[in-house]
Amino acid sequence: MASTITITHDKLARLVGTPKSPLVVDVRTDEDFTADPRILPAALRRGHADVAAWARDLTGRAAVVVCQTGTKLSHGVAAWLRHEEVPAEVLEGGFDAWAAASLPLVPEAKLPSRDGQGRTVWVTRARPKVDRIACPWLIRRFVDPFAVFLFVQPSEVEAVGERFGAAPFDVENVFWSHRGERCTFDTMVDEFGLSTPPLLRLATLVRGADTGRPDLAREAPGLLAASLGLSRMYADDLEQLEAGLLLYDAFYRWCRDATDETHNWPGRKGGA
Repeated sequence: MASTITITHDKLARLVGTPKSPLVVDVRTDEDFTADPRILPAALRRGHADVAAWARDLTGRAAVVVCQTGTKLSHGVAAWLRHEEVPAEVLEGGFDAWAAASLPLVPEAKLPSRDGQGRTVWVTRARPKVDRIACPWLIRRFVDPFAVFLFVQPSEVEAVGERFGAAPFDVENVFWSHRGERCTFDTMVDEFGLSTPPLLRLATLVRGADTGRPDLAREAPGLLAASLGLSRMYADDLEQLEAGLLLYDAFYRWCRDATDETHNWPGRKGGA
């Protein structure tokens, strides 16, 4: 019978980036983290010693606990989480096994400073279309599942960023923006160490839809059409973002699992 206490790195890698991914909780010691200050995609850094204080914050979500080698720290934390009725597994081999498999790791230093609740905060122009929905999707699925996004008038992005500790994105003259012919989504995929084949394929679609380059991918016009349709359906930017997350979930799964699948309705045979 398969264990319900541990999970392999290849199984976890298939879940990461999907809506049903468990919360990944990094409980490595400060010494281990300092030696390699990268985290698994969308991982939360938490201290093992104060698990009793934060365990209930995870209520309603499954979790995978990661320490350096997948031994005593992660097993103890996972057991405590299960005591608090949080379904929790341990990553077999821990951080070392994930890194040895050359799976994506996000440099913590690239993340904006976090707010008092441990969330990254981002700000961009209101009325998002393509890039400004794609980037929040990438952040929520692969960087920070609890990230906050503020949509404001274009002229207010810089000031809001300064006053509210938010990282500006997809505006001119900031770090998280277009670079040459590449769009902000490309920048985030590169800087966050997420250059996997599915995300690179998705980045090409986003670039094609966002920069008027349908020649980059034949699916780009469809992504643009769906994005523009969503912008007409929702007057509230945050409601549009929530709907857009599902759209990018679908495109990501296509990029990862379904690019070779076709669908052809059989034509009528002669005399039928």
